[in-house]
Amino acid sequence: MQQKTLGLIHTSATLVPMFQQLVSEHMPQVKVFNIVDDSLIKNTIACGELTPTTARRVVNYVGSAELAGADFILVTCSSIGAAVEAAAELTNVPVLRVDQPMADQAVRTGKRIGVIATLSTTLQPTSDLVKRRAAVAGKDIELQAVLCEGAFDALMSGDGAKHDEMVGKALRELSAKVDVIVLAQASMARVADALSPEDKKVPILASPGIAVQHIASILK
Repeated sequence: MQQKTLGLIHTSATLVPMFQQLVSEHMPQVKVFNIVDDSLIKNTIACGELTPTTARRVVNYVGSAELAGADFILVTCSSIGAAVEAAAELTNVPVLRVDQPMADQAVRTGKRIGVIATLSTTLQPTSDLVKRRAAVAGKDIELQAVLCEGAFDALMSGDGAKHDEMVGKALRELSAKVDVIVLAQASMARVADALSPEDKKVPILASPGIAVQHIASILK
């Protein structure tokens, strides 16, 4: 059987080793290549939304990954999810936005779903995705979206401790109100992992591991 190839498209170089480790763990038989362009997320944050110009560039990167021989393409940034879905319609191999398997798992897990983010540009698309995946599943949900104002700025200025403290507080508060929590950004996963067992009242879902396991079930 011919070896499968997974193309990963990132908006931050820091995600490359994380996904490399996950792929090695869950599908060691699959070849991987990475495309990284952090201007995609920087432009989206600066504009406060995913612009048509940035969306077109995302579509071009997905097309480039297909031409490079990818049998499956994963885009690892939630903020550009709408462009990923558009690209999927134009591509002859499967294309997945990183947060879709997580959204599907959240919808299966409970009715009251919390979505938490440190960027409004990520909170809105992830919340929208959860609502749409619930509609596809024919399930009524109650969605509570929480933005940790200032946490992302703290992280970018080098104050990781302040970021973690703010996100941890929000997670503890939200866990008392919902059945399951969705992390809109993979960067928050370490905070969830560090919470004490008594603070983890409900499942807290992070997209990278769930997405890679989903792909592994397809690329057997």
